[in-house]
Amino acid sequence: MDSLNMLMEGFATAATPLNFLYAFIGVLLGTAVGVLPGIGPAMAIALLLPVTYALEPTSAFIMFAGIYYGGMYGGSTTSILLNTPGESSTVITAIEGHKMAKAGRAAQALATAAIGSFVAGTIGTALLVFFAPIVVSFAVSLGSPSYLAIMLLALLAVTAVLGASRLRGFASLGLGLAIGLVGIDPVSGQQRLIFGQPLLSDGLDIVVVAVAIFAIGEALWIAAHLRRNPMQTIPVGRPWMGKEDFKRSWKPWLRGTAYGFPFGALPAGGAEIPTFLSYVTEKKLSKHPEEFGHGAIEGVAGPEAANNASAAGTLTPLLALGLPTNATAAVMLAAFVQFGIQPGPLLFENEPELVWALIASLFIGNTLLLLINLPLAPVWAKLLQIPRPYLYSGILFFATLGAYAVNLQTFDLIILLVLGLLGFAMRRYGLPILPLVLGLILGPRIEEELRKSLQLSAGEISGLWSEPIAIGTYFIILLVLAWPLMARLWKRSHPQRPALLEPAAGSGPTHEGAAGEPAHSRHTGSHSSTDTINNSANKDRENP
Repeated sequence: MDSLNMLMEGFATAATPLNFLYAFIGVLLGTAVGVLPGIGPAMAIALLLPVTYALEPTSAFIMFAGIYYGGMYGGSTTSILLNTPGESSTVITAIEGHKMAKAGRAAQALATAAIGSFVAGTIGTALLVFFAPIVVSFAVSLGSPSYLAIMLLALLAVTAVLGASRLRGFASLGLGLAIGLVGIDPVSGQQRLIFGQPLLSDGLDIVVVAVAIFAIGEALWIAAHLRRNPMQTIPVGRPWMGKEDFKRSWKPWLRGTAYGFPFGALPAGGAEIPTFLSYVTEKKLSKHPEEFGHGAIEGVAGPEAANNASAAGTLTPLLALGLPTNATAAVMLAAFVQFGIQPGPLLFENEPELVWALIASLFIGNTLLLLINLPLAPVWAKLLQIPRPYLYSGILFFATLGAYAVNLQTFDLIILLVLGLLGFAMRRYGLPILPLVLGLILGPRIEEELRKSLQLSAGEISGLWSEPIAIGTYFIILLVLAWPLMARLWKRSHPQRPALLEPAAGSGPTHEGAAGEPAHSRHTGSHSSTDTINNSANKDRENP
């Protein structure tokens, strides 16, 4: 009851005309910068930090909260429309969202992302109010072995949906892990893969790598095929979600929220792992698994909900422990310090007005996010009708601007071009992009937690499964690894089942889909409905 009373007081502070205006400006700015490839909410808050020197702390953080949620949704817009994620947490959205856009369902993808963001953000903020102490105590209780096991499960889960060509998938994963090794070893201080270049000592920035692989690689690939295959205008389609779209989206919204909030509250969680796991879950539970890889709306609804719920979860350890779990939270922590405020267990006692106004502004910002972006979904979708040469030249400009703004160094532009050529080569030879990004993000974290686990156990390998959650996670990993072998043995012992599925397997490839791409059928044997993730580059060569 005390939490509700304090929340009502927070609404009284956040809903004043001036603070409401700051929340509105924050949502607009966050969405606008999130739309630009490479410019995420962390960079937006960092750029606006000097502007807030003249504001009182409460108003400044209300604006920051609007930028945070707006940037989370804005990043999904470029993922859906242009296949160029604005940040790493929207990588999964690009897989199904861009396929929906190509099929003339861009507005539906944007709408389910907006509503999913609203539902997940509202539920996540409510959980922040009522269950923050419980979630924080659980997060603090986890040790390095549990974090390591959870991240290994995330790697394996995404590997399980790479498709038929495991070799290309693991090759892409290896590239990502190798890029993640660039820099100085945090323990020994040994230089790794910097080739005598001091500017590589701090490693490669994730934003620069993601922008290069997605935006630059995609733009180069499109440019290489424009003359050979003239681009056709992609239809926008119906402007709103239909009844069937809502029916297929509401459960992924809730499941994505269930994934996102706990992972956001974990010190090693972030938004990347829950979005990956949400996608895998929706693929397994969907009644239309054959649509995954071709534009399944569940593949947009679930990960987007997980992304926004994670944003609310991230604030739990930031406010209660002073522990930032991602780049945006780290910038917000710097903002707290700038105003002479120390986040931690005493923050709710020392600055109750600021904390509860910030939490109330999350509800307000979430509602504004829906009211602003839902009507704008058809407008955003019309971006696809811009001629591709103009569209992708604009992408190159903003991608270069975003990469340069990270460190303000010309060297980053060289890295951008080199990795952009790598992204082009990966599309040329059919290597999936997703495992590279996952390896880049999780590789350094896995290395850090592995070293911590071994240090805590004095080098004993048993220290890797010294916690109950770690044991349970490794058990799930064993089940996932054993499942394909068990399925193969089952099919060998029951040879009549593949014969029954043969007519269905041969019925689809000759038909054309809405976007002029082959309509794929259900596969048998080792081919899953998501093998199109692996073959997406080959399809893009046919229809860039």
